[in-house]
Amino acid sequence: MTYQVYVRSFADSDGDGVGDLPGITSRLPYLRDLGVDALWITPFYTSPQRDHGYDVADYTDVDPLFGSLADADALIATAHDVGLRVVVDLVPNHTSSEHAWFRAALASPPGSPERARYIFRDGTGPDGAEPPNNWRSVFGGLAWTRVPDGQWYLHLFDTSQPDLDWRNPEVGDLFESVLRFWLDRGVDGFRVDVAHGLVKEEGLRDQVVPEGEEPASGIDFTEAARDRPPRDEPMWDQPEVHDIYRRWHRVLADYPGDRMTVAEAWTQTPESMARYVRSDEMSQAFNFSWLLAPWSARAFAGVVRRTLAELAEVDAAPTWVLSNHDVVRHATRYGGGPVGIARARAATLAMLALPGSAYLYQGEELGLEDVDVPEELRQDPSWLRTHTHWRDGCRVPIPWAGDAPPYCFGPGTGQPWLPQPLDWADRTVAAQEQDPDSTLAFYKTALAARREHALDATEEVELLDAGDDVLSFTRGLLTVVLNAGPDAVELPAGEVVVASGELEGRLLPTDTAVWLAQTG
Repeated sequence: MTYQVYVRSFADSDGDGVGDLPGITSRLPYLRDLGVDALWITPFYTSPQRDHGYDVADYTDVDPLFGSLADADALIATAHDVGLRVVVDLVPNHTSSEHAWFRAALASPPGSPERARYIFRDGTGPDGAEPPNNWRSVFGGLAWTRVPDGQWYLHLFDTSQPDLDWRNPEVGDLFESVLRFWLDRGVDGFRVDVAHGLVKEEGLRDQVVPEGEEPASGIDFTEAARDRPPRDEPMWDQPEVHDIYRRWHRVLADYPGDRMTVAEAWTQTPESMARYVRSDEMSQAFNFSWLLAPWSARAFAGVVRRTLAELAEVDAAPTWVLSNHDVVRHATRYGGGPVGIARARAATLAMLALPGSAYLYQGEELGLEDVDVPEELRQDPSWLRTHTHWRDGCRVPIPWAGDAPPYCFGPGTGQPWLPQPLDWADRTVAAQEQDPDSTLAFYKTALAARREHALDATEEVELLDAGDDVLSFTRGLLTVVLNAGPDAVELPAGEVVVASGELEGRLLPTDTAVWLAQTG
């Protein structure tokens, strides 16, 4: 069980309104008591913060905004002392435009070794005034920016995030040294950002799109996209990317203990996702099919069935996740308010019973929902480029205690870097620790139950036919039932282990899940 820490928004030690490494260290006992096994920390490296750390200027140092290398060492050591492993974020698809390599590339002529570390190309059309191809940025707009000498560089994200050319051996050598730098300091693993994007199709051809559609990059979160045929994506999921992870697998094997990697790979099918976790590649890959599924028992059952079947082909364990720093929190996706929170708890309980690893996003254990951050205060580069999509709402800092912002997020007295709602007093950690019916209390109970009842890797999932509105499955002596329909349903036989909400005798209310232990 891994807990994602969004470093800017977890805990602030110095009162500047931004979370930092000493802040995380001070709250490690909270994570231990919550019942998680590891924490994954979003990027804290030297960065101009155009994309809040996912634009890295130096992979082997800590940005002063977040502390120092000594603070990183202290965090790793303290986490290990309290029984927690530490997974750090690695951003290998692109650097910051302020990275020494890119500054050297801009200062060097076309065709130089310095430019060969990135994807620079001549333009098309008269005088090369048009971009090299029709690719679009995930953050909106063109995926190419022209430099004064006339060439263009590729950036599948913000203009400040130039893509590296992983066909250049220098790039692979750099990242092997980065891996070893942090492994030597004691980290237990790496979450690999944009793991499916490192290698582009050779030749950089245009993306083929159906007539009447525009080129697009990234993930489409609409309901219609779930049933759409796979689209042409020459910028993603190329076969050569797997050679990189085989090399990294060998690097991790040089170190003692159970070091791991987990891929953020937004692939289009479960089959392509499974390729990242073959025995000589990554340890895990995020299962975004579960995150993208609507509130539907049939949809959840389909995700479980397909995921387990595809991963069985490569003898790998699945992962399960419902929220992260890039998507709308699942309490909001499922309807918001009391209904959304009830559904979020139910989906979480069902997820925790499944085999493999589960990931929690900070604040979901408090029942936090997305916050409608005022437009003038939004900082997401996707919003700044398009004014259509933004992720700030799921990144608002954690409320720890008190009746008003910043809710003891730090020693300051004003709002933190993103404003917290004025009505979060009952959502704070301190308030919920006093309430046995709180979402925090539920998470602690559910995580403890998972340790006792759902960690046997030999127990297989058997999906049961309980109707279109009910997800039901067994694992060993455990029966799990989730009611996504409009009416209460009768529970099968078994002793209640944990429920996401109050039961009505032997009836399971709508938007509720339960674990039942069989005695035979």
